[in-house]
Amino acid sequence: MNPVLAFAVAAAAVGCAGCFKPPEIVMVDRATALEQQASGSFDDIELKLDRAAIEPRPVPLTPDQLEALGIRPAPLLDESELTDADRLDGLLARHCLGEGKDGLIVDTRDACRGGADPQEAQVLRERVNSARRQLWRWMHGQRPDVPETDLKQAWRDNHVRSIVCGGWIEASDGQWKAKAC
Repeated sequence: MNPVLAFAVAAAAVGCAGCFKPPEIVMVDRATALEQQASGSFDDIELKLDRAAIEPRPVPLTPDQLEALGIRPAPLLDESELTDADRLDGLLARHCLGEGKDGLIVDTRDACRGGADPQEAQVLRERVNSARRQLWRWMHGQRPDVPETDLKQAWRDNHVRSIVCGGWIEASDGQWKAKAC
């Protein structure tokens, strides 16, 4: 072969070698976001959930849950101006206390709906029952010819009409029911 021709072929081969580059292969060491989600990786969503869990906010609790924790909810009304009769009406309506068939106030805490301080209810019950006994003694003193049991029953029959709507009342058969209005 002619040395000039061989040189030309070699020069052309070297010159063309720079024109043609082999394809570049890029290896990715991380999956795309779509591939991560498809394979079970939810980094963005997990980050949002983590941030939401860290943010302080109130935990919604029902009054029954608060009472179970020993937390007495703040009264909705200012109870400083309430009389014993107002407090009694509230406890009767919530079924924490009941009007017994003998005319005395009875502790019915098992049927109580909502929060009520048992000690305050006990003190109120004793005070109201004491006042009623004094009233019945006075009534008997005014009418000694009428038996005290008859006076108590007549007083209770009249008093039941003025009990707050929904108040807890013991019927003559011993069943407890709310007063219908």
